[in-house]
Amino acid sequence: MYLLKYILKRIGLMLLTFLVIFTMCFVFVKLLPNMPAEQFGKDMELILKRREMLGYDKPIIEQYVYYLFGRTGYIYDKLDINGNRIQSKDSQGNLLWESRIVKDEHGNTVYKTDADGNYLNADGAITKDPALYVPVTEPILDKDGNKIPVYEQETVYDKSKIPEGVEYIRKGMGGIIRGYFGTSEVLYLGSDVWEIFARKIPYTVALNIYSILLSIPLGIALGIFAALKKNKWQDHVISTGVMIFVSVPSFIYAFLVQYILYFKLGWTPPVANAMGGAWSWTFFTSIIAAILSMSFGTIAGFARYTRAELTEVLTNEYMLLARTKGLTKAQAVVRHALRNAMVVIFPMILGEFISIMSGSLIIEQMFSIPGVGELYIKSIQAQPTPDYNFFMLLTGFYTLIGLSAGIIIDISYGIIDPRIRMGAR
Repeated sequence: MYLLKYILKRIGLMLLTFLVIFTMCFVFVKLLPNMPAEQFGKDMELILKRREMLGYDKPIIEQYVYYLFGRTGYIYDKLDINGNRIQSKDSQGNLLWESRIVKDEHGNTVYKTDADGNYLNADGAITKDPALYVPVTEPILDKDGNKIPVYEQETVYDKSKIPEGVEYIRKGMGGIIRGYFGTSEVLYLGSDVWEIFARKIPYTVALNIYSILLSIPLGIALGIFAALKKNKWQDHVISTGVMIFVSVPSFIYAFLVQYILYFKLGWTPPVANAMGGAWSWTFFTSIIAAILSMSFGTIAGFARYTRAELTEVLTNEYMLLARTKGLTKAQAVVRHALRNAMVVIFPMILGEFISIMSGSLIIEQMFSIPGVGELYIKSIQAQPTPDYNFFMLLTGFYTLIGLSAGIIIDISYGIIDPRIRMGAR
């Protein structure tokens, strides 16, 4: 009962903290100037519609409400002077027809490629950014085998602006609660920011999983070895290495790893190759340097904490009692010492697995990994203005990951060690 109350209390505090941070970020972002819509060229009309939906011309409070909950839109078909619906055309003047994205036999989206299998962007140029891949589409036919036209539509948010006698559809539009986080206005002009985010998150998750699978076992093993060899030369060597890797920033390792593995030895490419997808062998082999760069700090952290906890446990009296009852040193360490030391280590492991979606801002940027870390940096550095909608989405994402990790780690203490009663007086 104590644990349940504690969990509910922490979740409530987490949501309140998240709301305060998110609100502050929104207000500060809205105080910055926006890029004039005229600079978007052919996408100007789309950007203006998105801004109207999010209430860019309204006070900040109203904009915040629209951003969270959306607003009501009224959609109707445009009519010509004869009262007929107008069929839409693309930028080249070709008529548009209803279409669907082509899927392969495994249910995966088929993207446009050149003769060599390289992915193409909307301009027909080769790209390695998954967010710029162009899906292959095919027309949707009616029951008679005819293509279905796409008609021009108008959306207004004030009911009085609907022309008289025109049929319309009332629809809730926008808002985070509907999964709409806005449209990119700089990096991926006119694209839904959530769709771009969803395409990039697998690369971040893959990078972090590979790093965790390498660093956690190695870090714990080094910590155990250092504790068992306390005050011997092996312990001093490991402790010195731990101090170095904990103190030096990860991007310094990245430069050294990139220099040695690529420039000197030629074993790895300088940047990631994402052509085959996040879980392809090509991508894995091309990010080995990035995996190593992310792992050094984690290995050092786990080695330090494991050594400290295990060293303290090995000096407790119950370990002497276990030996006097006939257990060998190895049996006493495995059955008693490690189990008690893991009370502190296991929550750290949980924290690492929770943070697999968070990414590494600098490492992804250095190795050109098309993940959310790189996207966050680019959204801030975008010119002529930052991409505000990407910034808000990614800020909320990183904040929520950090707050959730803190709660789960705290709760895990009470689950691992029943003597710890979380929330009890």
